[in-house]
Amino acid sequence: MARFQSVRVKVSWTTFLTLAHFTYLLVGATIFQILEREAESKNRIHFQLEKLNFLANYTCLDGPALEEFVQVILEAWEKGVNPSGNSTNPSNWDFSSSFFFAGTVVTTIGYGNLSPSTVSGQVFCVFYALCGIPLNLAFLKQLGKCLTIHLGRLERGMVSVVPHKQTVEALAVSLFFITGSLLFLVIPPLLFSYVEGWTFGEGFYFTFITLSTIGFGDYVVGDNPDKVYPQWYSVLMASWIFFGLAWLALLINHSMDILERLNAHLKQLWGGREQEEAPGSAEVDDPDTQVEEEDEIKKPPVTQETEVM
Repeated sequence: MARFQSVRVKVSWTTFLTLAHFTYLLVGATIFQILEREAESKNRIHFQLEKLNFLANYTCLDGPALEEFVQVILEAWEKGVNPSGNSTNPSNWDFSSSFFFAGTVVTTIGYGNLSPSTVSGQVFCVFYALCGIPLNLAFLKQLGKCLTIHLGRLERGMVSVVPHKQTVEALAVSLFFITGSLLFLVIPPLLFSYVEGWTFGEGFYFTFITLSTIGFGDYVVGDNPDKVYPQWYSVLMASWIFFGLAWLALLINHSMDILERLNAHLKQLWGGREQEEAPGSAEVDDPDTQVEEEDEIKKPPVTQETEVM
């Protein structure tokens, strides 16, 4: 009976997570459609009007020639060449940019603004990622262990002040979350506002999209050809990404632990309700069997002396 109850609860939890997951996707798709579709339509109309104005001002061009030029610009952008400016723009494959690109490969961020265009570079990228991704995961796992050790030391240090273990654990996790949020989500946008010229909202958006390894590529640090970036900037960004990934992974693990505890709590509640609803215990014996057992108990035990007599 208990086995049947545990299977039933497990199926219910799986069904709940499945429904919650797809409901979350549906809600997100609906909200994104409401927020972005109108802006996209306006941008498309604006772009078409600009093309018509350009053709009206330069009558020597026709529509197909303009479309061909636009295609050339798109291909240049896809290959990592910024179409604005001139040929004196800094290279996308200098050492700092290449170092940053290597970090985005092994962390699976993949912004998409820069990618190898040669066959040899593409083949090397495949094997580089094949070996680098497991190495990066092992590094992040070890880094997460180090952060966990420091979190445990923080909890042990707080036990002397607050005697309740659960309260100490909640305070330590909250302090860990607040400190990490300041270091990896709040302070970096301020730096991006100063170096990149972004707003705080754009910088905050970029930080989370990067640390969650989503990497849309609409915002990328060090990608403005009109700016001269210091050499330490790419190294600082790489360090921020690696430590931020470890912090966010540890935070996600704590969230998963909370979900597991919630699942166990629901199992206990479900099992308690099943026992309360049961009319009697499943271990109650048949009345006739009880009478026979009582008669056997009442009979005197047969000893060796009785058998001899």
